[in-house]
Amino acid sequence: MKQFRYVEDTEDWLAPMDYEGFWYAVEPYELALPDKAHCDQQIRDGEAERGVILSVIKDMAQRDLSDRLGLGRRETTPWLQAV
Repeated sequence: MKQFRYVEDTEDWLAPMDYEGFWYAVEPYELALPDKAHCDQQIRDGEAERGVILSVIKDMAQRDLSDRLGLGRRETTPWLQAV
């Protein structure tokens, strides 16, 4: 399983995933997500486009992972300029 230190790590991990790859990758984490069968049915019935479903479940997965693991945002360091 992938290890995460920051919220951004979860976002970066999820971003390139396609629909089928997403379900395979998140399975070991037992996240609080709708069933894949339910999402598949919504797509088949034309209730939602695959891209919309994927965007929503990625967001849900990112939030669940971040909450469960107590992840925070990376600190941003302002760019310094040597004079």
